[in-house]
Amino acid sequence: MAGLTTREYKNLKDLKKENLRDNMTNLELVLNMLAETSTTELSKKEQPKSFSENKKVARKGGSVAGNARKDLEKKLGDSVVSPLNAKELGKRLEENNDDTEE
Repeated sequence: MAGLTTREYKNLKDLKKENLRDNMTNLELVLNMLAETSTTELSKKEQPKSFSENKKVARKGGSVAGNARKDLEKKLGDSVVSPLNAKELGKRLEENNDDTEE
């Protein structure tokens, strides 16, 4: 996602052995699912036979999500890729709940 390798993405979120998906925001998950689903549908349509053909289909599927991410970031004026991991996201959620209870 966002042009990062899995290792780079895990480093961004300061993860060692933790699962990357468990440490994604809802928006990151949705964009990841868009890439996967797009790739699956393109693969069904194009029916790639070789590894290189599959790689091309995967790149096309990833570009669908990449374009959606870039478009949203342009409209938001901010990155949708978060360096926060699950522990940090949980703290933010607790803080927001504390603020609404007051």
